Amino acid sequence: MDPLLERLGAMSKADLASCQKHLMVGGGTRPAPTIVRGKGVWLEDIEGRRYIDCTSQSWAMYLGFANEEFNRTVNEHTRSISHVHQGFDTLSRFALARKLAELAPPRINRVSFTVSGALAVEGALKIAVKNRENAQEFICLYDAYHGTSLGVLGSNWASTRASGKFIGGARFNRLTRQFVRVPNPYCYRCPLGLKKESCGLMCLKILRLTIEKGINGPVAGILMEPLQASGGQIIFPREYHQGVRALCDEFGIPLIWDEIQTYCRIGSWFASGYYGVEPDIICLGKGLGGGYPIAATMISDELEGFAPDTEELHTFANNTVSQVAALKLIEMLENGILENCNRMGNYLGEGLRRLQKDRPRIGDIRQAGLHIGVELVKDPETREPDPELFAKVRAYALEHGVLFGVGGMLKNVLKMKPPFIITQKEADTVLNVLAEALGASV
Repeated sequence: MDPLLERLGAMSKADLASCQKHLMVGGGTRPAPTIVRGKGVWLEDIEGRRYIDCTSQSWAMYLGFANEEFNRTVNEHTRSISHVHQGFDTLSRFALARKLAELAPPRINRVSFTVSGALAVEGALKIAVKNRENAQEFICLYDAYHGTSLGVLGSNWASTRASGKFIGGARFNRLTRQFVRVPNPYCYRCPLGLKKESCGLMCLKILRLTIEKGINGPVAGILMEPLQASGGQIIFPREYHQGVRALCDEFGIPLIWDEIQTYCRIGSWFASGYYGVEPDIICLGKGLGGGYPIAATMISDELEGFAPDTEELHTFANNTVSQVAALKLIEMLENGILENCNRMGNYLGEGLRRLQKDRPRIGDIRQAGLHIGVELVKDPETREPDPELFAKVRAYALEHGVLFGVGGMLKNVLKMKPPFIITQKEADTVLNVLAEALGASV
C-alpha cells in the first residue's frame, strides 16, 4: 500500500480531533460517522461499524462503493490521461455527449458539461435568458432545491421561511437573482389546503396568473424538479406536468427540468419517460458520473446554445476521468442495473405499503424507481407531521446499521434512495430495521 494511504488509514480519533478545528462544513447533518471504506451498498466507519447506505452519499453512488468492474475501467483510463482543458477536444467528451443525446427525449440533442449540479442549473438559466429577449425573472416552485451557488440560491426553499425560520441560504438573499415562486403540487399536504379530488389543479391556475400578472416582462423560464426531492420526495401528478408544458408552449417559455436527482433513479433514463412530458432544457449532476464529479446542461434543438466566447467556461468541464466514468455507468445500467433499480424500487415500495398497515404513523409513501420518501405523521387522519418521531426513527436506524436521508420542510420525510445494486436480502434488512425503529419509537 502507498505510504500516504497507510498514514490515512492509521489516523486515530485524537488525530481527527486535531484536524477538525481547521475544517468548515457548510451543510449536512452533524455529527456524522467518519467513513473509511465501502463495498456494495455498505459503508464502514472508523470504529468498524457497518451501514446500508440509503443515501447513496448525496444520492450519487448508483453502483454503490468499490465496484470492481467500474473501477477497473476508470483506473485503466487514468493511465493514459485525466484532465484536459475545455478548449481541446477529447474522445470521451464526444462519446458522452452523443450517448446522452441518444438517451434523452428526441428534441434534446446538445450538451454542455460542467462540474456540479448547481452550475448545470446556472447554465440552464443562461441558455433561457439568451433565448428570451428582455426576460429577467424566473418562476420556480415552493420547496424547490437547485443547489447553493449564488446563481441558483434564490430559487431554493433555504432562502425562505419554509422550514419555520430563516436559515443558511437566506443570509445571502441580497446577492441572489430574483425568482418568483408558485405553489408546488404537493397533493398529500397541499400548500393551498385543498383536497386532491376536488382541487382542479389550482396550482396550475396560479401558475397561469403568475405568468400573466406576477412577472415584470416575459418569463425567462420555469425551473422545476420533475419530482421534488429535498422538498419531500414529492411525485407530481402527470396532468400537472402536462399543464405546465401547455402553458410554456402557449407563452413561449423555456421549461427547465432539474433532473439532478431523477436521472435514472426515477426508473427511466429521464423523467420524460416516467411522465410522458418533455422539457426544453435538462440539468444533470450527482449520479451522472457514478461518484466522479460531472454535470451537464442539455438543450433542445429549438434553442440557441452557448457560443465559444466565454459564455460558459469551467476548468474541469472536460475532465476525461469523469466522462469515462459516466459512460461506463451508462453501459452497466444498460446491462441490467437500471432494471434492478425498478425491480428493487417496486419491492421496497410494496414492503413499505405492507408495513404501513401495521404502522399507521407512516402517513404517505412516495415511490418511483429507487426515489422513495416515507412521510411520518402523528395521526393518519389529521396528517399532522411528526418530526420528533422522524428524528427517533433515523437515530435508531443509524444505531442499527441503516443510513436514511431527511426530506421535507417539516423534517418528517425519510429519504430512502440506496444504490441501484441493492439486493432483495439487503432491502429486507432495511425494511426490518425501519419496522423495528417505528415500533421502538412510538
